[in-house]
Amino acid sequence: MAALIETFGFSPALASAVALFFVLVVLLAAVWVVRSAPPRTLVLTSGPAGSSFQRYADSYQKLLATHGVTLEVHPSDGSLDNLQQLQTANSTVDIGFLQSGLAKDANVNGLVSLGSIAYQPLWVFYRSPTTITRLAELAGLRVAVGATGSGTRALALALLSANGITGPPTTLLDLDADAAAAGLLEGKLDAVFLMGDSASRQTLRSLIRGTDVQLYNFAQADAYIRRYPYLNKMRLPEGSFDLGKNLPTQDVILVGPTVELVARKGLHSALSDLLLEVAQEIHGKAELLQRRGEFPAAIDHEIPISDDAQRFYKSGKTFLYRAIPSFWIANLLNRLLVAIVPLLLVVIPALRFFPVLYRWSIQLRIYRCYRPLLRLEREAFGPLTRTRVQELLEQIHEVENAVSHVRVPASFASQFYELQGHLAFVRRRLETVVPTDSETAQVKR
Repeated sequence: MAALIETFGFSPALASAVALFFVLVVLLAAVWVVRSAPPRTLVLTSGPAGSSFQRYADSYQKLLATHGVTLEVHPSDGSLDNLQQLQTANSTVDIGFLQSGLAKDANVNGLVSLGSIAYQPLWVFYRSPTTITRLAELAGLRVAVGATGSGTRALALALLSANGITGPPTTLLDLDADAAAAGLLEGKLDAVFLMGDSASRQTLRSLIRGTDVQLYNFAQADAYIRRYPYLNKMRLPEGSFDLGKNLPTQDVILVGPTVELVARKGLHSALSDLLLEVAQEIHGKAELLQRRGEFPAAIDHEIPISDDAQRFYKSGKTFLYRAIPSFWIANLLNRLLVAIVPLLLVVIPALRFFPVLYRWSIQLRIYRCYRPLLRLEREAFGPLTRTRVQELLEQIHEVENAVSHVRVPASFASQFYELQGHLAFVRRRLETVVPTDSETAQVKR
């Protein structure tokens, strides 16, 4: 404060106010840095035990833990259940896996997608001595379409409906993957629809090896993906499940949506980047139905891709996160930069401009005192009466009185004392004027 008072001539109250303002700015920046830190815990809704969603969740949990982020995994009944939990206002869920195409008629205003992370093929197994070439041939049979809350059931019912199957004489059963597989193997069912959000790998292997059980080949795949844009066409190579036994015995065409990683709006941008970094490590490898580097991908569906995700897909991690191994240290430095750089961009120009503005205002005060002084000095050279001399002396007194009330900082002391010297000079000149009866005055030389 003493520096402000001496340099700028502030009063103690004004100097205190300026100092307090800068302290408050710094404190607000510090509070923002602390409060803007990402949470250390995320809650994910996955899927049933043994499902691909649950396997994904386990992988995410392990990799996030290496970055100091705890992932709480909440099992669910599948994609529809996940969507409902993400939509529920008082739910604690932050992110979840969702089958694309399910949110077509849902309110997704509060959700964002981080992109698609994998294909989700639809597996249709059936018991028949002959090959079924169209889903319409399932009419009148006993068909398990998936458990309530699963994406399997929603997609199965949509495809069956497109083939004219909506109910009796066809028996549609809402069974989970294990019960459906057991029923098909025991001959209690004629066909089952399965997907990775509800079926385990072991269940699929048991069915592919089952006696008299066949895997449906989507011969009409091109027609399905044109009618349902969220579906993809996939080719399962011959021998993919068992090379020795050559299972399946021929290439099989499958259709299915992609799996999206969906989050609530407001997910911290740093955690969004970290999740996508982990997704690249988990899903970026070549697998049975996908090429290396194909996922994660910014594929638009019903839920819009978040701005943070779009930025990540375009440019990847920022420099600090690439240069510093620790996620939390990089995030802290990033937040400090975000807080400090704008502050410096405002404060530094202000610090440069304020002294200039202040100097100009002080000089303006001094110049205002010179205006009447110059006028008085000019009049001192002209013919003056006694009355006019007295008026001018009174005016110089008023100027002196005004100057005595001008407050200037110590840095302007020389200009202030020069002004007072000029005042004294003009006063002496006026006092030496000798008025005459002829209404003229001369200055004593």
